[in-house]
Amino acid sequence: MHLEERIEKSETKQFKVVFPNTLNDHETLFGGVAMKWMDEVAYITAVRFSRLKMVTISTDKIKFKHAIKPGTIAEITGKVVNMDKFKLDIQVEIWVENMHSYDRLKAVESVFTFAAINENGKLISLKDMRLEPEFN
Repeated sequence: MHLEERIEKSETKQFKVVFPNTLNDHETLFGGVAMKWMDEVAYITAVRFSRLKMVTISTDKIKFKHAIKPGTIAEITGKVVNMDKFKLDIQVEIWVENMHSYDRLKAVESVFTFAAINENGKLISLKDMRLEPEFN
């Protein structure tokens, strides 16, 4: 499988409704909840891409561009944007849609960096990825 195809097949999207239990005292989505959602999508993307055990090793500056209000739909997307021998970078964005209109905007973005580990928790090369998928 070519790298481009592998990247495309590993793109991940999750949707969440912003409910009151996820809000801060400003009545917008709590930043920690947004970061949790982003890390989860980044992790799923990294595993789907590599089919290895992956761990988060860093995040780029998380940019909160717009407040996320209750009663909106959040789409969290993850896509591989860079890979070297030991690290995998995942671009993660949160897009927000109004439930009752077609308004949509990018609210949060960052790059999450992952590394592959073995069963003993030791760093391994991404060259150990399976070359072919087990299924389509």
